[in-house]
Amino acid sequence: MRRAFITGTAGFIGFHLAELLLQEGWAVAGFDGMTDYYDVSLKRRRHEILGQHAGFSATEARLEDMESLQRAVEAFAPDIIVHLAGQAGVRYSLENPRSYIDANVVGTFNVMECARAAGVAHLLLASTSSVYGANTEMPYAETQKADTQLTIYAATKKANEAMGHAWAHIHGLPTTAFRFFTVYGPWGRPDMALFKFTRGILEGTPIDIYNNGEMWRDFTYVTDLVRGIRALIDAVPGGEETQVAGDSLSPAAPFRIVNIGNSDKVRLLDFVDAIEASLGRKAIRNYMPMQTGDVPATWADATLLETLTGQRPRTPFREGVEEFVRWYCDYYGVAR
Repeated sequence: MRRAFITGTAGFIGFHLAELLLQEGWAVAGFDGMTDYYDVSLKRRRHEILGQHAGFSATEARLEDMESLQRAVEAFAPDIIVHLAGQAGVRYSLENPRSYIDANVVGTFNVMECARAAGVAHLLLASTSSVYGANTEMPYAETQKADTQLTIYAATKKANEAMGHAWAHIHGLPTTAFRFFTVYGPWGRPDMALFKFTRGILEGTPIDIYNNGEMWRDFTYVTDLVRGIRALIDAVPGGEETQVAGDSLSPAAPFRIVNIGNSDKVRLLDFVDAIEASLGRKAIRNYMPMQTGDVPATWADATLLETLTGQRPRTPFREGVEEFVRWYCDYYGVAR
């Protein structure tokens, strides 16, 4: 039985990844701080579902609590660690930047040190498309220079990538950092656009649409995303023998960066239209200017992911929106 230690298992993506691995027969140890950034009851419900699997166990503690993290990793003795926990949210980073330094920089260092001490075969770190910052050449490719981050959130994730590379070089620890592109789907975060738009439309309250709707995002369905992560677990970066065409594999360390995105930029207004169609109701649209730190578009080149794993996210956004709306209405007991 393979053993995965996953941080952030009460979170949106961590929950879906843990469930996938448990269904495959893995033993999974979760680690989550249960912070109140959003509704903790949603997080607890995710853990309750995972707890129905005999192979799941969990520790509730913050990443900054090195003693608790060390104890949990040592007791579980994982084969691999997937680090998904951290302080998320581009806009919240404008209000509370220190929480990003504490969770994403200090917390990630703690995870890296535990991975080194445990001698895991592969460390996988969550990053974000936000690291591409002010880059305008699209689709974004992993080999592009990415030095123009626009928020502290993005800067901490770029720091995580740099830290991961250094740790891979110093300790020979195979490390993959994957960059997410606007993940959505059932059990999603309440601070994300799809959740907020769905709730607003059902409640008849205005929804805020930034940059007057002239925004594009590479919406990536969560099931596609976690399948990509699962496949990358076995794509362990190493020497020249593991290098492929268009690779981001470092010449100085067993370290690689991989985009996980749908490779299709969708106009925000088309996304809103899809939510309206699924709900059978119209939104009250409050058009607003661009927010500080936001970017007009994201768009992934997912060629490297497909080359390494044979996986590529493909769920059409209208299909994914319909699945989310179905879950939302069922979870909250709302009639469409």
